[in-house]
Amino acid sequence: MKKIEAIIKPFKVDEVKEALQEVGVQGLSLIEVKGFGRQKGHTELYRGAEYVVDFLPKMKIEVVLADDMVDAAVEAIISAAKTDKIGDGKIFVSTIDQAIRIRTGETGDEAL
Repeated sequence: MKKIEAIIKPFKVDEVKEALQEVGVQGLSLIEVKGFGRQKGHTELYRGAEYVVDFLPKMKIEVVLADDMVDAAVEAIISAAKTDKIGDGKIFVSTIDQAIRIRTGETGDEAL
């Protein structure tokens, strides 16, 4: 099993969710996050004063799935989230040792 964590622009969430559903992903978690990368934030003007916005709003999507679904899910996220502009985000894939469905006690891929 693998966990995919994708940090994307907030306005791309619906497109990414639909793309993941099309490749067979049945569930995901969505978390509001703030951060910066190479983009390094930006400056804004508020009531005549200029200030720096270091942490930009992003959305983090987490999905745990079987190993054979990872490549399709990653491709779906890339195609749906890409705008070709700085700040499109990142995708991280990590290994999951165990998954347990609390209600039934199922483990492994059956718990997903």
